[in-house]
Amino acid sequence: MAVYELQNEEIAIAVNSHGAELKSLKRRSDGQEYMWCGDAKYWGRTSPVLFPFVGGVKDREYRTKGRTYAMTQHGFARDMEFELLSQNRESLWFGLSSSQGTLDRYPYEFLLKVGYVLRGNQVEVCWQVENPGAEPLPFSIGGHPAFKCPLGRGEEQTDCFVGFGSATQIVSTRISENGLATDGKDLYELTDGRLRLTKHLFDRDALVVEHHQTDTVTLCGKDGTPYLKVTMEAPLFGVWSPPGKQAPFVCIEPWYGRCDREDFDGTLEEREWGNLVEPDGVWKASYKIAIC
Repeated sequence: MAVYELQNEEIAIAVNSHGAELKSLKRRSDGQEYMWCGDAKYWGRTSPVLFPFVGGVKDREYRTKGRTYAMTQHGFARDMEFELLSQNRESLWFGLSSSQGTLDRYPYEFLLKVGYVLRGNQVEVCWQVENPGAEPLPFSIGGHPAFKCPLGRGEEQTDCFVGFGSATQIVSTRISENGLATDGKDLYELTDGRLRLTKHLFDRDALVVEHHQTDTVTLCGKDGTPYLKVTMEAPLFGVWSPPGKQAPFVCIEPWYGRCDREDFDGTLEEREWGNLVEPDGVWKASYKIAIC
């Protein structure tokens, strides 16, 4: 396990090789930190990489190749040691390859590459999934970065807002008590594209926003001015803070995948929002975190 640092004239980041997890994002002019610190009292992670699953599987098991396998929420990559593949003045790249240990839990060969690229006031988080095997590779992948909220001194989280670009409303898929998707929907009307972070907003777990409803999510102080922006091409994303804890952070989570539905009884290949890479193929995606 090692922590690697990278900076340009505007921002500085730190990434832990364990999980290839982003641990720090600072503005260099004044040292302002934007990432959650990972205090286990609330949530002990800062920005885990979710692979090869996003969310939970029904009954903590899934089916593929005629067998049933156990799987914990969000897969296993976040708890594994990545290899540093390269480092230069602008980027860090990490890699995780399939092994006998992963094949016992997920019977597919893979090479997962995670990159962090600095450009001005933003860091681009890059994912690359390669299939070295002889059969198609089904997978999901997602981000789970946690950002300080509130950021300003003297503010409470309930003074703050989450913004959704030019959207006028957001529809969230309701999540059950056991962490699975339901047919229920929650509609949130927005004011100037923003939704206030009320005390009970996350009582039903994350807001799960599907079907490309926006490509921009911001965190805003009490005057409504954004201080951090996440842009993405992901087909769905989550917005989350631990229910009932009043934790001083909010996660903005670009996803290419999602938890199972309550009534799902299909195979891995049939999971909603899943992805597939053919043999010798490469799948790429990214999202950007910018300081406003």
